[in-house]
Amino acid sequence: MRSIVTIIFNERQQLEYAVDIDHSPEAQAMALEWLEAKWEQLGCEPLRHSGKVLLLDKVLGVADALGYDTFARNADRAQEFADQTATALGRPSITIDLPGLTVGF
Repeated sequence: MRSIVTIIFNERQQLEYAVDIDHSPEAQAMALEWLEAKWEQLGCEPLRHSGKVLLLDKVLGVADALGYDTFARNADRAQEFADQTATALGRPSITIDLPGLTVGF
């Protein structure tokens, strides 16, 4: 299945990636592990006061920590994030809105 991942950094900076999703349980588990590892590696902080971290929080945190400049300068790293996020979420359209702190489908 094809997926489009859009990342909105601010009103003037937005990037979009086309991804082919592997729907196997193994691929999804690996994508979830990748997001968890990046969350830890980048030192992301919980968005909620309770400290609970949901999958969508990890997507937002990793995208924010990497930032527009990293994505714009490093196409391979950006594509890896889009691939892993799309595989983990398994949706045909994903919009990561950093200013709004939302992930929409």
